[in-house]
Amino acid sequence: MPSGVVLLTDRRVARGPLVDVVAGAVRGGVRWVVLREKDLPRAERLALAADLRAILAEVAGALIVAGPDPLGGDAVHLPAAGPYPAPCAGLVGRSCHDQAELARLSTEDYATLSPVFPTETKPGYGPPLRPTGLAKLIKASPVPVLALGGVDTPDHVSACVAAGATGVAVLGALMRAENPTEAATTLTESFREAVSPLPRSRHRTTAVPPTGLRPTVPTPGGRA
Repeated sequence: MPSGVVLLTDRRVARGPLVDVVAGAVRGGVRWVVLREKDLPRAERLALAADLRAILAEVAGALIVAGPDPLGGDAVHLPAAGPYPAPCAGLVGRSCHDQAELARLSTEDYATLSPVFPTETKPGYGPPLRPTGLAKLIKASPVPVLALGGVDTPDHVSACVAAGATGVAVLGALMRAENPTEAATTLTESFREAVSPLPRSRHRTTAVPPTGLRPTVPTPGGRA
């Protein structure tokens, strides 16, 4: 099941060749990638899927393909508009934006909810759910949810996790990054910290007496 920082591709805004940007994000901890690029001819998209799967295979990651055609794989992510019912695949996700769309889910394994924050990728798309709205929809969702849209900073990641998201789907913050590895490392570490807060110390602390007082030490005779 997708979790952590999930990368959505967009070669049109990437700062370098798409395969190189994805490889950099994977070095930074990304283990799930959603291949979009739906405007490409199928043959080119199929070759791109093969290249990305090879990168992810080295770290036991997985590629999800946007649209009903898995391009030789077994994981797809579908738009809210359809198709319904979802095609059979090993893993099926669906884009959702409100409670009505969540209610239409049937055999899907997970959903994305968007936009959580204002997004440069789709300006004017919304209104944004914000963490409060995200939390309400997550409670109504029958499947695990990835938070999508404008998730650009560690604080955004933490807020989405606090709202109940099992992961964050990120496009611009990684595709546009000057250093995808560094950007991915920052976001993935933020996710790990959000889901695994530092444990309390197992060691008891010794009370410190007030200034000017000395702790009493029993003598061998039993008197202090």
